[in-house]
Amino acid sequence: MAVDRAQAEATEVKTRTEAETRAADPATDGTDVVAAPAGVDPTDGASPADGATTLAAAAVTYPTAPGYSLNVRSGPGTQYGVVRVLPPGSRVRIRCQAPGQWVSGPYGTTNLWDNIALGEFVADAYVRTGSDGYVAPRCT
Repeated sequence: MAVDRAQAEATEVKTRTEAETRAADPATDGTDVVAAPAGVDPTDGASPADGATTLAAAAVTYPTAPGYSLNVRSGPGTQYGVVRVLPPGSRVRIRCQAPGQWVSGPYGTTNLWDNIALGEFVADAYVRTGSDGYVAPRCT
């Protein structure tokens, strides 16, 4: 009986500790976490620091232009079909970038398109990357 009670108390302590850990650090919910490179706040939309690895750069999210619903297309141009629409205030992770059709938006005129998922592209002119050039590897 004493052993069962000790095991129950140990389980209670372990469960409480895991719950407290999850409450203090939401990243422990079972999702993969990639650390941002030194000097980069992955929540501020800034470009990755020089020398950042591709894996670390993928952890950075960028805000889309405020007040705009953003068409997500199957390729890097408006001639590609819309696969979904991002609501205003969305943030995106850029997997890679590809040259495509020239587009003008709130963040300038560019032919860069951001690949945010397999077969999903958004015009870089609508994403605040803090750069006029590539902030992720070129799509192959």
